[in-house]
Amino acid sequence: MNHTSAARTAKPLYRKKNSVAFVWVAMRGIKIAHLTHYLCNFKRKEWCKGGEIRKFFSIFVASNKDKEKTMEKLIVNNYEELASYLGKKLGESEWLEVNQERINLFADATLDHQWIHVDAERAAKESAYKTTIAHGYLTLSLLPHMWNQTIEVHNLKMMVNYGMDKMRFGRPVLVDSRIRLVSWLESIENLRGICKAGIKFQIEIEGERKPALEGVATFLYYFE
Repeated sequence: MNHTSAARTAKPLYRKKNSVAFVWVAMRGIKIAHLTHYLCNFKRKEWCKGGEIRKFFSIFVASNKDKEKTMEKLIVNNYEELASYLGKKLGESEWLEVNQERINLFADATLDHQWIHVDAERAAKESAYKTTIAHGYLTLSLLPHMWNQTIEVHNLKMMVNYGMDKMRFGRPVLVDSRIRLVSWLESIENLRGICKAGIKFQIEIEGERKPALEGVATFLYYFE
């Protein structure tokens, strides 16, 4: 039986005068099959007080955790293996929270203490965002960390950051937002034994459609 027919034939948990009251919770992709088994009406207090509510929300939490799972880290051993991903998605990093402490530390390291980043009280009153925002270059500086969560390259003598192209900031990262890296292999060349890889990337903000940052990072991999 498919999910649609299961939903149509599911027996109600409570009936009274031909009326059925259901609470249908369809948040963040919970499967219909789960809902047909854990419907709750407002009047059957015995059911609502029992273990079924806990069982339902345990499924809800598990569903959300599944959605937060990232792709497995890509393992690459040589040029040919990396080249096989040309035009394909390489992966995505874990979500990383950008809190005020991280912003303040970056401000101290770069001597950029502009109030939109570090003065929460003033930002709440004067900023269009009503809160502090991360430095754009802080977002960019987190790329190597998130890149290392995405891919692991073996048999290397060394790796060099070669350059950045087409880089654009799309949206500010508000304090306490979570970001992650998503990347694709846009180009690859073998330059006399040196692998030149162009990585198209986006740094996404959780809950936002537009990325915080996007561009193309070029890395040089010196394979053994």
